[in-house]
Amino acid sequence: MFFSQDWCERIKAENPDAGFGEVGKLLGPKWKEMDNEEKKTRAEREKAGYDQGKKSASDDGGEDDE
Repeated sequence: MFFSQDWCERIKAENPDAGFGEVGKLLGPKWKEMDNEEKKTRAEREKAGYDQGKKSASDDGGEDDE
């Protein structure tokens, strides 16, 4: 997901007439260009950032169950 969000604007800028499906098709080769180590490193970094964001939201009372 993070990869797609990161690249989506670039793909749209390069292909302004591309629809949602076409953007997805163009993202696939970009993902495949990354080697497995780079994918793993990126996933770990993004998960840590996501987990930190969740922790901050719960510490700040960001989620209200009432």
